[in-house]
Amino acid sequence: MPNKMIIITGLSASGKTTIGKEMAQRLNVPFISRDDIKELMFDDLGWQDREWSKKLGVVSFDLLYYFLEILLKTRATFVVETVFKPEFDNPKFLALKDKYEFDIVQIICHADGEVLFERFKKRSESGERHPGHVDSTNYDEYKNHLLFGHCKPLNVPGKIIGIDTTEFGKVDMEAILEQVNSV
Repeated sequence: MPNKMIIITGLSASGKTTIGKEMAQRLNVPFISRDDIKELMFDDLGWQDREWSKKLGVVSFDLLYYFLEILLKTRATFVVETVFKPEFDNPKFLALKDKYEFDIVQIICHADGEVLFERFKKRSESGERHPGHVDSTNYDEYKNHLLFGHCKPLNVPGKIIGIDTTEFGKVDMEAILEQVNSV
């Protein structure tokens, strides 16, 4: 039986990390978050401005795919989350799919755009998010993107599960886990 890669994607502040961590804990599998990788680099290399954040963002994607390949080689089931973009990430996932045998479950988090933007601002201003992301300096960059409310799924084989996180307390993790386990 092939292992599973559980991909959690969605716009910023849509709840990907919260859902991913809980899912990984409940399934007792590794959890990989691109922001965690990027924040380790901020801690070691420092942070400056939006351009520096973007530069480390590129490297964090390279490292993320490096870790995915290591886990796929071991035939592990795992959860990975970030804002994946089909135009960049489809070829990378398809190349991994050609190389390794695994099932994909894609969870797409979406919410009302106004809620996303307000969450993004609140998270930025709370001091809980790593300052290296410099989110408070790029509200204009993110606003129209977040107001859209959802992103496109990756064009990869596998099950797609959509989750509305507008009212986070109404997210039914048991139902989501049931769908993930059915693959």
